[in-house]
Amino acid sequence: MAAAEGAGEPELVSIPATPRGLSTPEGQSTPPVRRGAAAALASGAGTPVRRVVEGLRGYLEEVGHLTRLNPQDAWLPITESRSGNARYAAFHSLNAGLGFQALLLPLAFPCLGWSWGIISLTVAYFWQLYTLWILVKLHEAVPGRRYNRYVELAQAAFGEKLGVWLALFPTIYLSAGTATALILVGGETMKLFYQIVCGPLCSPSPISTVEWYLVFTSLSIILSQLPNLNSIAGISLIGGATAIMYCTMSWVLSVSQQRPPAISYEPVKYTSFGSSLFATLNALGIIAFAFRGHNLALEIQATMPSTFKHPAHVSMWRGAKVAYLLIAMCIFPVAIGGYWAYGNMVPPGGMLTAIYVFHSHDIPRALLAATFLLVVFNCLSSFQIYSMPVFDSFEAFYTGRTNRPCSVWVRSGFRVFYGFISLFIGVALPFLSSLAGLLGGLTLPVTFAYPCFMWICIKKPERFSFSWYLNWGLALLGTAFSVASSVGGVWSIINTGMKLKFFKPN
Repeated sequence: MAAAEGAGEPELVSIPATPRGLSTPEGQSTPPVRRGAAAALASGAGTPVRRVVEGLRGYLEEVGHLTRLNPQDAWLPITESRSGNARYAAFHSLNAGLGFQALLLPLAFPCLGWSWGIISLTVAYFWQLYTLWILVKLHEAVPGRRYNRYVELAQAAFGEKLGVWLALFPTIYLSAGTATALILVGGETMKLFYQIVCGPLCSPSPISTVEWYLVFTSLSIILSQLPNLNSIAGISLIGGATAIMYCTMSWVLSVSQQRPPAISYEPVKYTSFGSSLFATLNALGIIAFAFRGHNLALEIQATMPSTFKHPAHVSMWRGAKVAYLLIAMCIFPVAIGGYWAYGNMVPPGGMLTAIYVFHSHDIPRALLAATFLLVVFNCLSSFQIYSMPVFDSFEAFYTGRTNRPCSVWVRSGFRVFYGFISLFIGVALPFLSSLAGLLGGLTLPVTFAYPCFMWICIKKPERFSFSWYLNWGLALLGTAFSVASSVGGVWSIINTGMKLKFFKPN
C-alpha cells in the first residue's frame, strides 16, 4: 500500500504525533509530511523512514516540547513572558535568596558555639542547595507538562487536595508574610537612615514610624506596576547587588572596629534541659530561616523557554549556581565575622543593630547611612519578587471568572490593594512578629522536606537505593525539624508572653 500511494503525487498531511490537547509551546502545529512518508513510517521502511524521523526530531528539538497549553498562562504575570535566560535566573535567585535574614545569623552562634554553629550553617547550605536542584529538575519531570508554581508541583506529587493543604498556606505566608515583614524592616531602616543623615537637627524625627511604613509601601506599589516577572529582572539585579554590598559592609565594618571589652565566646549556659533544648532549636531555626526563595524557584524557571535541545532546567540551574555561590560568599562571612566581632553580645536586631549600637560614633556617618540605604533598596526589590505569586493568584482568579486578561487598571488596582492590605496588617497586628517562630516552623518543609518527598513520589527511585535513602532521610529529618521548631515557637510564646496590642507598632 505504501508503494502504491507513493507512485502518484504524494499529498501533504500532518502526522498525528501530537496527542489531543497537546501543542508546541509557541502554538505551532506538527509539521506536515507527505502521505507516502507517513505510510513508510508506519510500515517500517528503511532509509526514507530514518530521514523522516530525523527531520521530525530536528524540528521538535528546535521548536520545543510538546506541552499542554493553558491559554490563561499567557495572561498571568508569572508565565506571560517566556523570554527568561540564565542571567535573569541568577538575578531573581539572588534577590529571592539573600536578604535581611542573613544579618541575623550571628545570633545563632552564642547558643551553638563556634564548631556547631559553622557545621550547622554548612549542612543547611548544602541541604537547601540539594532541594533547590530537585525543584529545578522536577519543573518538567512529566513529559508534556511544566509545573510553573510550587502548589502545582505539590498537587502533582501529593494529589490535588493534599497538595493544596500542604503547600498553599506555607507558600502564601512566605510571599505575603515576607512582604509585610519587608514593609516593617524597610520603614524602620528608612527612619534610621533619616536620623543618621539629619543628625541631631532632626531629633526627635518629625515623621512617625507608621508614616515611614507608608512611605515605603507607596514606593513599593509604584515599582509593582511592572507587568510580569521577567520585567523586574533589572530590579532583581539591583536587589541582589545591594544585598551583597550591605552584607559585605556589615561584616567588614564590624571586624575592622575594636571589639567590645566584655566580649565572650563561651556557649550560653541554661538552668534546665528544656531551656537549653529550645534555645538550640531557636538557633537552628535562625540558620534555617536565612535560606529563602525555594517557594519562588519554579516561578522563576517558568519564565524561560524550554525545548528538547535547550531545556529550561539547564539555564535555570546555571543561573542558580552562580546566585548561590554569591550567597555563600555573603552569609558565611556575616555569620562568622559577626560572631567574632560581638560574641555573645550580638543584640536581637542582628548586625545592623550591633553596628548602630557599638560603632555609630566610630564609623563615618556617610558610610553608616550608605549601609542603611542599601538595605532599603534591597527591601524594595525583594518586595517585588515575593509579591509576584500573590499578584499571579489575584489575576488567575479574575481571568478564571471573566475568561479575559486583566486590563491595566484592574492589574494596577490589585497591586495597590495588596500593598495597602500588607501595610494594614503590619500596623494593625504588630504582635504577629511574636508568632514568627511558630509560623516559620510551619514553612520550613517548603525548603527542607517537601522537595525530597516530591522526588520520591514523582521520580520513584528504586527502593533501598542511595537516592531512596537520601531523600527519605532528608524528608523525615526536615519534617521533624519543622515540628520541633513549631513547638519551640509555642514554648517561646508561653515563656516570654505575647501582648495583644493593636495599631501600636514598636
